[in-house]
Amino acid sequence: MINKIGKVTVYVEDQEQAKDFWVNKLGFVLKFEQPMGPDFSWLEVGPSENEFTTLVLYAKAAMEQHDPSKVSHPSILFSTTDIDTAYENMNSNGVKVGVLQKMPYGSMFTFYDQDGNEYLLREDK
Repeated sequence: MINKIGKVTVYVEDQEQAKDFWVNKLGFVLKFEQPMGPDFSWLEVGPSENEFTTLVLYAKAAMEQHDPSKVSHPSILFSTTDIDTAYENMNSNGVKVGVLQKMPYGSMFTFYDQDGNEYLLREDK
């Protein structure tokens, strides 16, 4: 049956701004970029070259024209092995972050992309 998560789509207002955010502020790599017409591309980023799962940064306007009911808020939880360094790096890169919460069951914080979408980063050890 299913053995991996392949792609997660995040609908974005501006693909170039989204690419800049994920690649230059969060250190992701550009995995694939292919024009799909005059106004948008198929654009994938991932945490590393070796990571199978990618985020598809899809033009929100293109999807709204095709099927507006598909455009929704992403609910994505990312993992790190060093939450303190990740928090400091995001702050220094100008990423909007929430409060770093250190709970008995784990440490985590929210962060926001260039469109204000909210994500969660949790420490996994």
